Amino acid sequence: MLTAILSRPHIIELKEVDVPEPSEGELLVKIKSSLTCGTDLKAFIRGHSLIPMPGPFGHEFAGIVAAKGKGVSKFKTGDAVMAVHSAPCLNCKYCKLGLFNLCESLMSTKILGAFAEYIVIPKHIVQQNVYKKPASLNFKEASFLEPLSCVLHGMEPLNINKKNTIFIIGAGPIGLLHLMIAKSKGAKVLITGLEEERLKIAAKLGADVVINTLEDGKLVHEFTDGMGADYVFECTGKPEIWESSVNYVKKSGTVILFGGCKTGSSVNFSAERLHYDEITIKGSFHFTPQDVKKAFLLLKNKKLDVKKLISDTYPLSDIINVFNMLVNGIGIKYAIVP
Repeated sequence: MLTAILSRPHIIELKEVDVPEPSEGELLVKIKSSLTCGTDLKAFIRGHSLIPMPGPFGHEFAGIVAAKGKGVSKFKTGDAVMAVHSAPCLNCKYCKLGLFNLCESLMSTKILGAFAEYIVIPKHIVQQNVYKKPASLNFKEASFLEPLSCVLHGMEPLNINKKNTIFIIGAGPIGLLHLMIAKSKGAKVLITGLEEERLKIAAKLGADVVINTLEDGKLVHEFTDGMGADYVFECTGKPEIWESSVNYVKKSGTVILFGGCKTGSSVNFSAERLHYDEITIKGSFHFTPQDVKKAFLLLKNKKLDVKKLISDTYPLSDIINVFNMLVNGIGIKYAIVP
């Protein structure tokens, strides 16, 4: 089978390897669609601590069960499935506390390699985070299960409603997913980004205001009647934007830091602002099986028109060109169809 290997930054090699065989409890899935994402792009540009190089690449996918290991009864060969690339161990100290997204073995047991013709899903993921794809969803839409789960993890506990004003910093695929969920809950949303194409899509998705610079902070305060946003979602992963994000939230408001900064980054926040204005700053990482279930139901019930975020579809042989387009700010998400 053909698989994409991220050899080093800016270098992706396509290699022929043997089709793997599923062991006990595992599924071999023939990939019908895989999606690019911001984490993939960071790895392609500068490397990523959670994506070893050289190594398999890609983690948002959907496909058809090609074979199953002994003991798998929930799925059969030929089933169309949608999955995420990780699941908690359920046994470590964090899992015992219900903090499944912080499982001690979560990242070491995840799978990569969705930019390929086949992928093996391990037993612990099969048991917790694989779903049969509804016929109403195409494979590209089903491939949104993973990123949508990540976004829901940070948003759902906030109980966002029509009374809230939200400021989203970053109009990439993750920022736009935040926008879609916030609008589905009736909130007023302002979003900022650098690429005009993405801001036009944000407007079509229902953003109340779009701006292409953070320098004009007056627009944020005008949008929020001078109070600041109830919630600010940072979706760029840039330390300087992390630091400035607290400038746009109201007293008692919450800043969700979704975008991951480069390993070793440090940031500074105004102690006076955090203390006297009772600002909450919260990181948001990964997802739990409950988040995955919620994401599955949102997709199944067609609550979000995620296909609007797919800029185009390319074969696996064009993957290097796809990532070069993303580097140059062209497109939002691309579907790779082996």
